[in-house]
Amino acid sequence: MGVVYIMWLRQLKKYWRSKPRMIGSLAQPLLFLVALGFGFGPIFQKAGGGNYIDFLAPGIIAMSVLFTAMFAGIEVIWDRQFGFLKETLVAPVSRAKIMLGRTLGGATVASLQGFLVLLISFLIGFRVQNIFYIPIALLLMFITAMFFTSFGTAIASKLEDMQAFQLIMNFLIMPIFFLSGALFPLDSLPNALVIITRFNPLSYGVDGIRGALTGVSHLGMMMDFSVMIVITAIILAIGSYLFSKIEV
Repeated sequence: MGVVYIMWLRQLKKYWRSKPRMIGSLAQPLLFLVALGFGFGPIFQKAGGGNYIDFLAPGIIAMSVLFTAMFAGIEVIWDRQFGFLKETLVAPVSRAKIMLGRTLGGATVASLQGFLVLLISFLIGFRVQNIFYIPIALLLMFITAMFFTSFGTAIASKLEDMQAFQLIMNFLIMPIFFLSGALFPLDSLPNALVIITRFNPLSYGVDGIRGALTGVSHLGMMMDFSVMIVITAIILAIGSYLFSKIEV
């Protein structure tokens, strides 16, 4: 487990050293919270949806986790291009442990990012239903981050071009985010969109975080937890396999 710890610690060190990146990554969630929260808040309230900030904040927290976790995979390509990955892979340790350490590190960073967005949400008026459920929300953030970090790493393991990775990520991230229920309720959607949201992993992460923080869950907390744990285990196994096949 020493390798796992080293890779995890390396990810955290890179996060803390890159303060401009850390601050810059908070700009988009803050923009969404302020612009959409206060812009669409009156409309949402008139439609009988209640306080839009309370509805929106969990979705933006999940968005921050999604973006940070997915782009953690780009470090695989970066390390490959600059030779660090080769030095790591030739070491007499299991590649699965290296993959696990990188994933845990990326997921921890993404969860910290989500926690910072949660703190910012408090400053603009978001209130949790029960503060004792905050650890449950943090756990769901981490599971969601594990899934998308593994997903991003799995994709990066098959690519060598950093620009190609960014194009694929942009192609995937926006539909995943907008069709997760982060910005609008999943009630009364057309059947086609209902099916899409059910197959969207982020839907369960958003719904679980929202349920823990606000007490309102569309799919059910047990369903959210069960689905996220199962699909995270599956994608982690797939990502580990693809990572083990990297040629440097």
